[in-house]
Amino acid sequence: MSQFYSDPFREPDPYALPDCEVWYEDGCNPDVDDDQQLEPGFYYWSCFPGCLPDGEPIGPFATEQEAIGDAQEEN
Repeated sequence: MSQFYSDPFREPDPYALPDCEVWYEDGCNPDVDDDQQLEPGFYYWSCFPGCLPDGEPIGPFATEQEAIGDAQEEN
């Protein structure tokens, strides 16, 4: 899982924190019921470091960069 800024212009601000996470889901999580498995691909959600996510995962995307690009377009 990697963190990034939904607004890339905030990255140089020393007081701003990354507010999104992106990760790859392989669709084979044994701790999740089959009907709740995510399709394979990259997903993101809003999430400050050390906090629970704010919403459901968004995706899947073919690449990590596509997922980040989608999150940054939302602003």
